[in-house]
Amino acid sequence: MTKSADTHCPYCALQCAMTLKSPAAPAATGPAPALQPGSGPVPAVEVSGRNFPTNRGGLCRKGWTSASLLQHPGRVTEPMFKGPDGVFRPISWDEALGRVTAAVKDARARYGADSVGVFGGGGLTNEKAYQLGKFARLALGTSRIDYNGRFCMSSAAAAGMRAFGLDRGLPFPLEALDTASTILMLGSNVAETMPPFVQHLQGVRDAGGLIVVDPRRSATAAFTSDGGGIHLQPLPGTDLTLLLGLSHVVIHEGLLDAAYVQARTTGVDAVVRSVNAYWPERVQSITGVPAELIRETARRLASGARGGGSYILTGRGVEQHVDGTDTATAAINLSLLLGLPGSARSGYGTLTGQGNGQGGREHGQKADQLPGYRKITDPAARAHMAKVWNVPESLIPGPGLPAVQLLKSLGQPDGVRCLFVHASNVAVASPDANAVIRGLRSLDFLVVCDFFMSETAAEANLVLPVLQWAEEEGTLTNLEGRVLRRRQAIQPPAGARSELWIMARLAELLEAPSTYSDDPETVFEELRLASAGGAADYSGIDYAMLDAGAAAYWPYPTGSNGTPRMFLDAFAHPHGKAVMTPVAPRRRRTPPAGPGLDLTVPAAKPMTLITGRLLEHYQSGTQTRRVAELLGSQPEARMQIHPAAAAAMGITDGAEVSVANERGEVVCRAELSTAIRPETVFLPFHFPELESANRLTEAATDPISGMPEFKFNQVWVRLAAAAPSSSVLQTAEAS
Repeated sequence: MTKSADTHCPYCALQCAMTLKSPAAPAATGPAPALQPGSGPVPAVEVSGRNFPTNRGGLCRKGWTSASLLQHPGRVTEPMFKGPDGVFRPISWDEALGRVTAAVKDARARYGADSVGVFGGGGLTNEKAYQLGKFARLALGTSRIDYNGRFCMSSAAAAGMRAFGLDRGLPFPLEALDTASTILMLGSNVAETMPPFVQHLQGVRDAGGLIVVDPRRSATAAFTSDGGGIHLQPLPGTDLTLLLGLSHVVIHEGLLDAAYVQARTTGVDAVVRSVNAYWPERVQSITGVPAELIRETARRLASGARGGGSYILTGRGVEQHVDGTDTATAAINLSLLLGLPGSARSGYGTLTGQGNGQGGREHGQKADQLPGYRKITDPAARAHMAKVWNVPESLIPGPGLPAVQLLKSLGQPDGVRCLFVHASNVAVASPDANAVIRGLRSLDFLVVCDFFMSETAAEANLVLPVLQWAEEEGTLTNLEGRVLRRRQAIQPPAGARSELWIMARLAELLEAPSTYSDDPETVFEELRLASAGGAADYSGIDYAMLDAGAAAYWPYPTGSNGTPRMFLDAFAHPHGKAVMTPVAPRRRRTPPAGPGLDLTVPAAKPMTLITGRLLEHYQSGTQTRRVAELLGSQPEARMQIHPAAAAAMGITDGAEVSVANERGEVVCRAELSTAIRPETVFLPFHFPELESANRLTEAATDPISGMPEFKFNQVWVRLAAAAPSSSVLQTAEAS
């Protein structure tokens, strides 16, 4: 006899539907025994794709192998406390919670409430993200909460709020792309990051209208070959200039939708003036993209808008910059000139990355937000939440610090001294990772909730074992703004606990105001009340309708049918119009080479580093590096470099190379490829220690969104004389 559960993949925001089948647990036997190395085989969970609009039954390699982690011998199954000798040893839950409570009280007494910090994640369910924000602000009394979505979606979110008054990644169902005649995709490699997505590009490829902007000839860019469309390959960091050039052509060739612009937007005159200096030939000299391709792209977008439909989609490649908000704004301005947002057949959208990257940023994990996408500085929002939480408004702290600033404050005199980390591996995924690791080590107390001993968990004083996706109930919100049900398929190990349970027990020990539940549906019911009337209104959604298969796109106020396609009648600003904002490129600093790098060596060359993902891995690799099939296919970081650049440095394919700057050094193997520009190198960011790409990325941030500069960093590349003898990051478990 088997147990079957319909659920969704634990990885990216496409949230592919799948069915899990497992042997049914015998009745009345209690939780399954803890998974321990050498304890014998655990019954396998079978994964099958399920027909659903986003994936249509398909899964990628990560999805097909996702269940293998449920029986991984490296699973953390009981609280682990690090002793004075640096060795982790198991302790009871009562002792673990007691130690956390004591650490929180000590930090608050010595340094104040804001000395306690919380770092969340875009992989948490809506229920956990919501309660984590409440727990931080009321139970801990701190304003210092943010999450790793600040590294993924913040620039696009800020641009969307500025232009539309509301941010939902795709304000239309993904299936709408099926009938488009033109799609401009900037900075996203969906063929590797979310492979089932490419089914929705087949129609536009057949029409020859897929246009991909990427400094690399990625797997997605390769879809433009054989008449499928156009690949624009600009210099890294010049996407904003390219978008201004496209807008210049639209305006000066009379391709804009004048009636739409007049009726549905404000600010067009300032935008027209701002793009006057970006004619195609000048843009070509800056970006390297031929002027005729710039003109052809603009004309195709305009033709598509008048015909079968045009869409502009942005991803991390244009957003993870110090001017990411302005670059996303430039893409939105272009879409507004063409009349795409809020139309029935066209649109603008941004591709959410993490599994709950959309829902995770709506309900209180962000430093400046309250549930329902409310601003924490808005008196009406604060009054609403005080009523829902049944607390005085004065107990709700003000805005905190965005992620990079929060991490920079670790261990500092006026900074965070006691840190909670949930669903994040900041030691690998954060910019300037060496500095982050030093910050983690300077804390008085670090508690990490995880199901594996990640690189961040290895730095902790206490690791609390939590549930994996197939062991819990809850909801997530996919890249379309569609709320989905996660369903439990198997019993968790006896020692693991849900973050909801952990927060509820700690709130009791801290004698916190308000109430905290360990039941996901109860928490969701409170989330409905908290979001009611907000920009991201979930009040009309409940578990029963989701279990019945309803397509629930927010905003979904009580009594409505939800909003599959947004802005058809008006944008979310009080005047109902979209706001166009003029933007311009800014000059980037030229960093020093860094200590210890001998630039007298002729083979040491300055290059531009861009980072990104591989098909086989996800985020920091905490999960996928533990799947034998995926690790076997991509066991190490490889630096992609053009053969011409490699030849100038004496680098051959497979040679060990040093990639360094003032922040650190990565030693890895070279992979020669003509798919990348000659002045650029690419590193995946999934790997730890000496292969950690984020040793090299800068912690400079976008002044509006707080997004770090992941996609434009100067490095010096040379053959590695010898690998460094030690690593900044030491892990407790080999990956």
